[in-house]
Amino acid sequence: MYILIGGAGMMGLRLAQRLLDLRHTVAVVDTDPLACQYAREKIGVMAFEGSAVSTNVLLEAGIRKANAIVGTLSSDALNLALVTLSKHYGVPQIVVRLNDRDFADPYRIAGASHVISTIDLAITRIANAIEYPEVEAMMHFEQGQVEVLKLPIPGECYIAGRTIAEIAQDPNFPQGSLIIGYQPHPHADLIIPNGNTALEAGSTILVVTKPNCLRQMIKFLGLSVSHLPTVEVSG
Repeated sequence: MYILIGGAGMMGLRLAQRLLDLRHTVAVVDTDPLACQYAREKIGVMAFEGSAVSTNVLLEAGIRKANAIVGTLSSDALNLALVTLSKHYGVPQIVVRLNDRDFADPYRIAGASHVISTIDLAITRIANAIEYPEVEAMMHFEQGQVEVLKLPIPGECYIAGRTIAEIAQDPNFPQGSLIIGYQPHPHADLIIPNGNTALEAGSTILVVTKPNCLRQMIKFLGLSVSHLPTVEVSG
């Protein structure tokens, strides 16, 4: 895919690196010549110097052939203008970073396909880390109706050594929950387990459950804060 990023700040540049690693063709647009130089020389993506809300600059950057565009500009007003122009030029996928919640509806009306509040994501992660220290990571889906948890399986964990089928048949396993992913050790690939998959101590699982089952799930697994490893999340 050819992806344009409006804004070569910290987020824009890190996103460019990530997308490049995923083998996409990436270009950034920014008014800062030093940021553009860094993008070209240190990251290895194309960079166009100028305003990301200038039609001339966007046309030079190839907006007509872009498969996706991402707005990471310094203000929501600029990002909104970028969304509007991207929609005008027929970009099929428009992703924008939201700073002020008042812009959420205007972004969608203008044609953004994804509106992402990085502040809300950070706040949610911090609150979850405090409220559920036993959980390595948590993601919300369908407006918080479904949770996906990443959980460690220490040696003294209740389900260590048991199969998925045995766990699912346990009457104390939270109803409506599923184990959907299994990583035998930190350097192994994540796999989709089946009923015969035995969960080893030191492994990690992904669990889908309902918000009201979080505490029940943690209690069922026999996890406690005292024996869990420290989790470091890079910014």
